[in-house]
Amino acid sequence: MFLTKQEKSELRSTIFRHLDGIATAPTAYALLEKGVLDALLKQGEVDISALAAEFHANEGYLNVALRILSSQGWLDAAVDNHKNEVRYRTNANSATAFELCTLYKDVVELLRFSGRFHKRKFERAPFTVLEKIFRKYRENYGIEFSGDTNTRRIQEQVLKHIEGIVIGPTIVSLGMGGMFHKYFMEASFKPEEFHEDADSFEKILDFFAFLGWFEKKNQTYRFTDKGLFFARRASAYGVTVSYIPTFRNLDELIFGNPEVLWDVPAGTPEQHVDREMNVWGSGGAHATYFKKIDEVIIDLFNKPLEEQPKGIVDMGCGNGAFLQHIFEVIDQRTLRGEMLDEHPLFLVGADFNETALRVTRANLTKADIWAKVIWGDIGRPDLLAKDLRDDYGIELNDLLNVRTFLDHNRMWEAPDAQVEHPVSTSSGAYAYRGKRLSNTDVEASLRMHLERWAPYVRRFGLLVIELHTVPPALTAANLGRTAATAYDATHGFSDQYIFEVDIFNRIAGEAGLYPDAQHFHRFPDSALATVSINLLKER
Repeated sequence: MFLTKQEKSELRSTIFRHLDGIATAPTAYALLEKGVLDALLKQGEVDISALAAEFHANEGYLNVALRILSSQGWLDAAVDNHKNEVRYRTNANSATAFELCTLYKDVVELLRFSGRFHKRKFERAPFTVLEKIFRKYRENYGIEFSGDTNTRRIQEQVLKHIEGIVIGPTIVSLGMGGMFHKYFMEASFKPEEFHEDADSFEKILDFFAFLGWFEKKNQTYRFTDKGLFFARRASAYGVTVSYIPTFRNLDELIFGNPEVLWDVPAGTPEQHVDREMNVWGSGGAHATYFKKIDEVIIDLFNKPLEEQPKGIVDMGCGNGAFLQHIFEVIDQRTLRGEMLDEHPLFLVGADFNETALRVTRANLTKADIWAKVIWGDIGRPDLLAKDLRDDYGIELNDLLNVRTFLDHNRMWEAPDAQVEHPVSTSSGAYAYRGKRLSNTDVEASLRMHLERWAPYVRRFGLLVIELHTVPPALTAANLGRTAATAYDATHGFSDQYIFEVDIFNRIAGEAGLYPDAQHFHRFPDSALATVSINLLKER
């Protein structure tokens, strides 16, 4: 029996609420442990600077944490960018929600404990803890559901958070490990066929059966339609789960050493994110956006030859998948593709990370795609331009510049203090190594960054897929319809700077780069948009 449209909508809502939980549970519990939630209830309204001083907290990350609670509807945020002040007020949900935050104890402690073990295997010690959580969850953690509609809504919200922080890492591990191969998805199977510790794995499957994902019969399991829905969307959890190394360290980030994840020897792998998992999760999400990107590429490379770019440069090429995809679209679906022998494409993959460059080079070679793969810094287009000119005799301005989810992840650079900048209109919470940044400075920094790129993208534009935030009151009014809370947490605690869609577009315009209306798209196409596609060009 296939799922109805309404059932699919409800299951998509569950995924968003699970992602909320992965971000909210460790955040709220860190604040609970230190007494911040009690102080909020006692004081009713607080200034973020005063609260940070009271608890000897790092103001930037404390601000990110409280904005997350606001996005869940548990606080009201008031941002005054003119005065560079942020205040938080308790509301009708605060007392009930904060009392229920004690229920996060088990899952947060498991999150911290599991960091000692292999990040890809189900090992017995953390599994024993997980099994106890399964049992508690089956009994709703002892909650007696209230007859009051609002109280019950918050109770169910918190339980769904707990479900998410249990399910998220599990489904990602299963997905990366091959559990959602068609063999398992299309036939009945026994636990030992997938995992050597059949007894432990069977208990995981039993929990999923309790959730309605599997049917169990004679010690064999078979996916239900509901289970297949989640299995096919396992990658939707990947990006948020990849930041669990950050969530494990929230107590230290907010109340201790804000450099704990960054103060490591040179050459040490990233500490704040599981990059392999992040790339795996991103790959699943990007397919939707690539369809719209294809429209832009086809339009550009169907023009008369003299109006086409000589090639493409992908800054932040990662594993080369985006560059490969674009080449295949041009090759197979455009007029330029019919004349590549006479007019070949100059393809460039650039990245700051040497490992990414090696992977890109290997993947493009395997795909039999000729490309230059070079080191590049998104903050220094002048260096990229010089290297292309000196080493390959080509101008950066002759290429179409593309990138995906990268501009918000540049290294922080303070704007010129001598230049007066318009006051920000963003609701965002931004930090650098624990220090709270003024929203006006973050806007000015983005403008400065885009102004550096403007001279190099005049001819053919800058094609970008970018991530965005949503005002917390709007997120709170649409729980189950957006992943904004998770994005704010993963990016806020790791010094990344995502703006609302309209604000990003305004800043780009101030830098002399305007969205091409024909090729502007946002996802979803509403005020809840957290992703946009833009071809930014000079007027």
